[in-house]
Amino acid sequence: MGLYQYGNVGCMKKTLHIDEGTLREAKKACGAATDTETVRLGLVALIRHAAYERLRKLRGSDADAKDVPRRRPGARKSRTAA
Repeated sequence: MGLYQYGNVGCMKKTLHIDEGTLREAKKACGAATDTETVRLGLVALIRHAAYERLRKLRGSDADAKDVPRRRPGARKSRTAA
């Protein structure tokens, strides 16, 4: 086994009590094919949201922070198709 492996490494089976209507709506909203994928996508979204909120709380906390330019000077040059 290599360091990086695709599959069920670190996964475990859990029994969850989830309202059928809620699960059906969530599955439809995220376009998941299975209940497992629906729950996984929901947990990933929750983790990302929590990280976003932690980052948001830091806004303005560094008094010495400099503004970052959003575009490089001269970046509006046209590109030619290959």
